[in-house]
Amino acid sequence: MRQDPFGSQGNGRQSRRGGLFGNIRWVVLLGFAIYGGCYYLGNRSVDPYTGEKVLIDSTLDASQEKALGLQAYQEILSQERPVDPNAQISQQVREIARRLIAKVDVVETALAQEHGLQPRHFARDFDWEVNVLQSNEANAFCLPGGKMAVYTGLIPVARNSDALAVVMGHEIAHALLRHGAQRMAQQKLTQIGQMAGAASGMDAQQQQMMMSAMGYGYLLPYARSHETQADEVGLMLAAAACFNPEEAVPLWQRMGEASGGQAPPEFSSTHPNPGTRIQNLSALMPKAMAYRQQFCETTR
Repeated sequence: MRQDPFGSQGNGRQSRRGGLFGNIRWVVLLGFAIYGGCYYLGNRSVDPYTGEKVLIDSTLDASQEKALGLQAYQEILSQERPVDPNAQISQQVREIARRLIAKVDVVETALAQEHGLQPRHFARDFDWEVNVLQSNEANAFCLPGGKMAVYTGLIPVARNSDALAVVMGHEIAHALLRHGAQRMAQQKLTQIGQMAGAASGMDAQQQQMMMSAMGYGYLLPYARSHETQADEVGLMLAAAACFNPEEAVPLWQRMGEASGGQAPPEFSSTHPNPGTRIQNLSALMPKAMAYRQQFCETTR
């Protein structure tokens, strides 16, 4: 019988072949790990609002971020029905937004000073715009570049301007903190991990396990930290704009009731559970009241 020249029979050559391909797999994984590590370390910057190092792709500048936000906003407005801008609720929401936006610079400066940093005033180039959208959803958003919307379903849950300002401040904070840009950078890291798994010969189940571990260990906790950061910055904005920050606690109690207790466990969610959120906001209340006392008088 003819011998296999690659050693499928005899002399233990088959095991050496397996060892060779096993080594190649580890080399591929190591290469992607180095690439991912270089991307991570090379795109870190310090956020003036939190004092923390964050991951934002250095090739994404403010104009590109604004363009992405505008594109997403136009798509939403083409599908959703805006409320008449002359309606009372539209005017009320725009006035709340105006007061919050007026305090962006002073709140950023104050928070940056707490961390011994200089403010960047990234939002000075935002093209602010706010619409009220007809929907039963109790939600709001602010996209990169300052494009905002409040859904009518949020109004009965908020109940008053102070609580509505807390939600809108939270959404504005996401844009100020560049959380969208951070998520884009996280997605790139995720793609690097997926490519590493595929190129190294992992099967579908192994790749899924790897991505699940990355999700629970890194992506979900990071998303929850974004919500906590936006809660703090948004609360300071609302307080500085002369709204009552103490309305934040009953607001989130109502938000929890509105969800019907259907929220997933915190470890598997992008958001803190209502109890954690209320606890964090309660702890921030003395600071928020100090911001209100310090900055409120110059709002109007």
